[in-house]
Amino acid sequence: MARPLIGVTTYLVPADWGVWTKQRAALLPVEYAGLIQSSGGIAALLPPDDPDVAAAVVARLDGLVVSGGPDVDPSRYGAEPHPRTDPPTPERDAWELALVAAALERGLPLLGICRGMQLLNVACGGDLVQHLPDAVGHEGHSPTHGAYAGHPVTAVPGTRLAELLGTAAVDVPTYHHQAVRRLGAGLTASAHHPDGTVEAFERADVRADGFMLAVQWHPEQGTDLRLAEALIAAARG
Repeated sequence: MARPLIGVTTYLVPADWGVWTKQRAALLPVEYAGLIQSSGGIAALLPPDDPDVAAAVVARLDGLVVSGGPDVDPSRYGAEPHPRTDPPTPERDAWELALVAAALERGLPLLGICRGMQLLNVACGGDLVQHLPDAVGHEGHSPTHGAYAGHPVTAVPGTRLAELLGTAAVDVPTYHHQAVRRLGAGLTASAHHPDGTVEAFERADVRADGFMLAVQWHPEQGTDLRLAEALIAAARG
């Protein structure tokens, strides 16, 4: 079968390259494309667009990855911003929420990564811890500014994630200061950090050959392809 087409959402930020400075750019770390390509797919970048076209875009994809990035606007889940919460990115929030709604309605294979996990939770009616060190008492989820760290996560027995990773603790690349607080409707926690933080969730109502999984860590920053390969396998179906 032809390699499936996987849409990956992007940033929309000022950037510098060559002789150009502070140009508005749709960009994404190349590791996301590498993750999809190494797992057998074709990566198509999806910069923020008119939410009204999201369903038409999703109809042309075989799978969707909602990537990492800045914090989801707290107003999306009825909260006031914490002093450490990023400034809102309304274009990106609106676009990705529309993509997620269309993907869920269509049953499109879907993987959320870091911010993507948080946005998926908000899309399903959940909310977030806005500054995780306040809740867990340590900086272990992002100990160094601007650098990925690692920590263990353990999959919940009986979940799809446990089928993919097993139930022994695995070390994952991490960089986040927010996390799921209350899970959205239909979502089941499928991995935890030793401090109790929800590190992955899935939907119990996804059909056996489908795929809907979100992880708080950054698989694109590691060498473990199992999550992306499962997404690609579902996209081939």
